[in-house]
Amino acid sequence: MSANDKKKELLLGNDAITRGIIEAGVGFASTYPGTPSSEIGNNLEKIAEKNGMFFEFSSNEKIAMESASAAAMSGVRSFVFMKHVGMNVAADPMLTLAYGGVRGGMVILTADDPSAHSSQNEQDNRIYAKLALLPMLEPSTPAEAKEMVKESYDISEELTLPVLFRTTTRVNHARGIVEEGDVKDVPKKSHFTRDIKRFVNIPANARTNRIRLLELNKKAAELSEASRFNFTEGKGSTGVITSGVSYTYVKEWMKNVSILKLGFTNPLPEKKIAEFMKDKEKIIVVEELEPFLEDQVLRIAKQSNLSVKIHGKRTDDLPMAFEYSPGVISALRHLADVADDNVPLARPDIALPPRPPTLCAGCPHRGIFHAVRKAVGRKEVIYSSDIGCYSLGAQPPFMMADMILCMGGGIGAAGGFSEATDQKVIAFSGDSTFFHSGITPLVSALFNGHKFTAIILDNRTTAMTGHQPHPGTGREFGGRRTEEIKIEDVVRGIGVKFVETVDPYDVKATIDVMTRAIEYDGLSVVIVKRACPLELKRKKILEPRVCEVDQDLCVKCSTCILSIACPALMKKDGIVSIDKEQCMGCMMCGRVCPKDAIKVIP
Repeated sequence: MSANDKKKELLLGNDAITRGIIEAGVGFASTYPGTPSSEIGNNLEKIAEKNGMFFEFSSNEKIAMESASAAAMSGVRSFVFMKHVGMNVAADPMLTLAYGGVRGGMVILTADDPSAHSSQNEQDNRIYAKLALLPMLEPSTPAEAKEMVKESYDISEELTLPVLFRTTTRVNHARGIVEEGDVKDVPKKSHFTRDIKRFVNIPANARTNRIRLLELNKKAAELSEASRFNFTEGKGSTGVITSGVSYTYVKEWMKNVSILKLGFTNPLPEKKIAEFMKDKEKIIVVEELEPFLEDQVLRIAKQSNLSVKIHGKRTDDLPMAFEYSPGVISALRHLADVADDNVPLARPDIALPPRPPTLCAGCPHRGIFHAVRKAVGRKEVIYSSDIGCYSLGAQPPFMMADMILCMGGGIGAAGGFSEATDQKVIAFSGDSTFFHSGITPLVSALFNGHKFTAIILDNRTTAMTGHQPHPGTGREFGGRRTEEIKIEDVVRGIGVKFVETVDPYDVKATIDVMTRAIEYDGLSVVIVKRACPLELKRKKILEPRVCEVDQDLCVKCSTCILSIACPALMKKDGIVSIDKEQCMGCMMCGRVCPKDAIKVIP
């Protein structure tokens, strides 16, 4: 097939990355789903087997890292991916993995989320590359992401080190023209050969491997100097050093500048950077989040005896927080030419109604939040919440989140609250979250005699990131079927005495169980089981039904709205009605109505 014959497609960044790992001949891939990387896993779930790849949804990112590491140590190309906060979970094995390295190529994708679009923070994971002394590449576009992920495997195998592949939301979720390439024919199975000094990092071996890693880091610097992903373009006495999606903003909005675009960003190509700065009147470093590049550019300039003025975050010319935009670039007018005809138009002065994220119509979490509120009554309670759809319980009218830290943190922090205060403590955890990192804190709570109520919201899927399976749902893939692990069995198995399962659509029964759980003198666990209606709808197994308000019976008390707060409920001129397009027919609103004025339409 000639280059002209190769197929071109408009692909999402995550689709382009998927194509890249297929072309690279990856034999093993693993993840714990997390936005903005989720689509990669959704893709692989469908196509991995056809391409001879084993793909798993691991219970958490640490396990995903460990299993992919084992494959790469055995000589099989592996790919592990996660959102940025997932790297905090995976860092434990990753930092030691760098010491022994790999035999088959291994790429670790961290999908960062500047502006925290779907995350609890916007940490910059480029810092992990320096911490672990691992080579790192950063794509700017979907097309570059596909090519870069392929080349990352060659770099990985040349250095015998995993490569960190750092994306951001605007790369993962952008669309661009991507040309397909040839699929590399590499073995999908191998044989592990023992090498204790390299792979068994007890202190004596770790000290030797640390020196090995430092030497490999020097070799990685040579590769960075020669990398085709580090290049210059444009002309001008003002130099711009940039990476990632920021490069696309610079390229589109700035003119009469010379650009050093960095794609291989750890180690940096220090000689290339110094040479670039030599004849410039000033340098602007454009990057999102931390001054990762800027601080190193400042050091390189000092060590190279260059007096050029360097502008960026340290000079307050660019913001430290949040993602960039054309508007941010246009703020550099005092330093460089910005294309006047390309400056974005001001937004019209129109007061748009707010659209905050909300629990979906028919979401079973609404029922449990109402039941908890009724069971708590006037008691002073601390709500220790977690990461998932139910995080939205922090909003009115529920207000059921006093603390959110990280996956598994709801149950983990509850023990501390229970011992440090005399207040009742209620912890929330999702089903996927429970298997990710909720079991261990529950064991710890039992071991240490903590007294609180843990609520595990089992909506039968990993809902927030796109309805991926987890150990509690079982999985069917690659000709094998795994059975679901029952949360009740796990909780009872570790020794919890108070374990109840409820259906949150049955609001009254749920209130009764929650009342007893809160009053229990010890560790109580309530499992709230009801499938996410959007998942059922996606699978085409949701019973089609809708509700309506009998206006003759309705007394306009708004109990349904104040208790369940479903977006399908509407109130206009004091009259409550139901949007039949949104209604799922769950009848939670009908079960809290004091006049039985809400019915399912026959």
